[in-house]
Amino acid sequence: MGGASVAYHLAAEGERDVVLVERAELTSGSTFHSAGLVGQLRADPTLTRMNMYSVELYRRLQGEGHLTYTESGGIKLASSAERLEEIRRQISWAHTYDLPLHEISAAEAAERFPLLDTAGVIGAAYLDSDGYLDPSQLCYALAGGARAGGVHIAERTRVLSFDVRGEGRQRRIRAVRTDRGDIECELVVLCGGMFAAELGRLAGVRIPVVPVSHQYVITEAFLPRSERPLPTLRDPDLLVYFRQEVDGLLMGGYERNPAAWTATETTYDRVPGDFNGRLLPEDWSRLEQIAANAQLRVPALGDVGVRTVINGPEAFTPDNEFCLGETAVSGLFAAAGFCAHGIAGAGGIGRVMAEWLLAGEPSFDVSHMDVSRFGSQYRSPRYTLARTLETYRTYYDIPFPGVQRRSGRPLRTSPAYEWHARHGAQFGEKAGWERVDWYEPNGPDAPVEVRAPDGWASRYWSPAIAAEHLATRERAGLFDETSFAKIEVTGPAAASFLQWVCDNDVARDVGGVTYTQALNRRGGIECDFTVTRTGAEEFLIVTGTAFGSNDLAWLRRQAVRRGIDAGLRIEDVTGRYTCFALWGPRSREIITGLTPADMGAAAFPFMTAQELTVADVPVRALRVTFVGELGWELYASTEYGAALWSALLEAGRPHGLVAAGYRAIDSMRVEKGYRVWGTDLTSETDPYEAGLGFAVKLGKPGGFCGSDALAAAKAAGPRRRLRPLVLDDPSAVVLGSEPVRVDGSVVGRVTSGAFGYSLGRSIAFAYLPSEFAIEGVAAEIDCFGRRVGARVARDPLFDPAGARVHS
Repeated sequence: MGGASVAYHLAAEGERDVVLVERAELTSGSTFHSAGLVGQLRADPTLTRMNMYSVELYRRLQGEGHLTYTESGGIKLASSAERLEEIRRQISWAHTYDLPLHEISAAEAAERFPLLDTAGVIGAAYLDSDGYLDPSQLCYALAGGARAGGVHIAERTRVLSFDVRGEGRQRRIRAVRTDRGDIECELVVLCGGMFAAELGRLAGVRIPVVPVSHQYVITEAFLPRSERPLPTLRDPDLLVYFRQEVDGLLMGGYERNPAAWTATETTYDRVPGDFNGRLLPEDWSRLEQIAANAQLRVPALGDVGVRTVINGPEAFTPDNEFCLGETAVSGLFAAAGFCAHGIAGAGGIGRVMAEWLLAGEPSFDVSHMDVSRFGSQYRSPRYTLARTLETYRTYYDIPFPGVQRRSGRPLRTSPAYEWHARHGAQFGEKAGWERVDWYEPNGPDAPVEVRAPDGWASRYWSPAIAAEHLATRERAGLFDETSFAKIEVTGPAAASFLQWVCDNDVARDVGGVTYTQALNRRGGIECDFTVTRTGAEEFLIVTGTAFGSNDLAWLRRQAVRRGIDAGLRIEDVTGRYTCFALWGPRSREIITGLTPADMGAAAFPFMTAQELTVADVPVRALRVTFVGELGWELYASTEYGAALWSALLEAGRPHGLVAAGYRAIDSMRVEKGYRVWGTDLTSETDPYEAGLGFAVKLGKPGGFCGSDALAAAKAAGPRRRLRPLVLDDPSAVVLGSEPVRVDGSVVGRVTSGAFGYSLGRSIAFAYLPSEFAIEGVAAEIDCFGRRVGARVARDPLFDPAGARVHS
């Protein structure tokens, strides 16, 4: 399906030199046994828009006579109070996409789906444009359109290997070797579904998809004839879904005891060579729970025979997101890992991939789907398998804020990890790293007036967050940031390369630290990090924990595009260095007692770095902050980490230093207006609308990637701006994606937010049209169906003059 969609969209753009290679017959992989449901609304804005485009495409294909898209409508049931809260939250999201999702009662759901037993159902959501289709028919329709546009489709053709030339980051695809001859090419997209991992290994790249057995049943005919088909029906609390299949029902679900097909803890997922157009044996033991739940919701199933059981392998990924984009081999792309919702996304996937191939980058923000997001830990079959099975068994779970993955932990730890564990750390996991979110023993130090926020925001919360926040603002906090990704860029070409990649001027004197973005050709923000010049030909990039793999891949791709081979080395050095951040008004007093260096403001200015010793430990100290306070990030070789942590704590004790976690960092950075990539900043936002124009140096000699687009954007003026809003109700804390209304109309959505304990206010960030991005403008934020008043505020809210940072 993925290959047919990509080929269709390439042909639609006028590309004629395209070959689609199919190992057997079209649809003989996972497509022919897909359940065919098309649901549009997802928690992710990009995937929602991709699915909405899919529906537009399916309607068009139907109008052309190539496809039957049954626009039956779709119902999602709430069989728990928490699920109804999720549904109301999703309804509010839908308003930002102009999707007419709306709440209906259990009785109304039963009117639309008369077989429904509403016992235990407390509400539902309904979307009229959802539906279903025949996946094979869709694939043939897309393939037919591709053929009509000049694409050659070679069925019954096996890929044997790839001709990859060059070494290191200069590896490039040159040809595909098949059992029917070689195909010379410049670009290849691996759309192999459950075969994608095996295909990737032929080129020396890892595509972490795992074939997982997914089952559904089709009943015998028992439905009365009707002009309108039943809507699709999901009851995620019971783990089941339904749709009409001719005069019967199709029923499936996501059981708690999933089974991988070919992958094991020690071997990768090699699919048998003759597995084409085939199914797996029925597994009634795993269907037992799903079948029982289905009969609770649709009792008629207990009296209807089963016509067939479909058990087929579907390609799932470790995080339930697609695998899209360019691999470590230039010109070799992936479009795989559709996680059983690829039919809904197929149209959008083809559009995004065609754009990526032809323009060099997609217009949608698909960073969370980019295959480069997976770190080296996914080379492990056991880790990949454990994460993927966890994804499957929790497929229908409510994504509460702060919910933690359990599999494969602990894996990556700081030298101070054991200390954290002994002292009551609440760990969160990101990119395999164990990170301290807060220390529970700090909770009693929170002011008595600190209260838990309302609703879901209180589910992963502790008064310790407030205590750590306020202690850092009043005295000092010590944070373990070892998980921050670190990338070294070195060599004679390093300075000129980074000047081209970054929008700010990073080629400063040795010791200069620069905050900058790396942009795409449209001026969108692909990376957001600091660059420290550590030598004449040496630079250190520090970026977020979750963004290291993304940023490393982005930099290496830019080097290939610039044709830089010799004289440039780009290396991930995250594991070499520990990093501890010491921030707060007393941080200078604390560190001065541990070093012979002059740490005064004149001798050690803001946004500079020095190499010195702290408590006998050689460190590189960066005077930077992500909380809006005086302080330093201290980088040391990992073997010194435990000693450095202990020394800092001991020296800070007389000054009231507290060990603190990432949740306090987040609340302080929101008060200070510091942006986060992936939410506040994406490839679809430019620095001017994000309020980062101060980091743009349009006059740099030679320009930079995206400078032309950015110059045009500056001349035109931003149509929207990222602004903080202060909520009238301090107990209402946003989670992200809530719609923002002005005068009753939706004008934007929340990107991020938190409660600011220093200000005593709940804060949200949102992109607003420029005419509304003015201090004092009244707005409303939809929190689980309740509209909370808010006002656009100054940016930043806390210490706007920056006196604390520069003290």
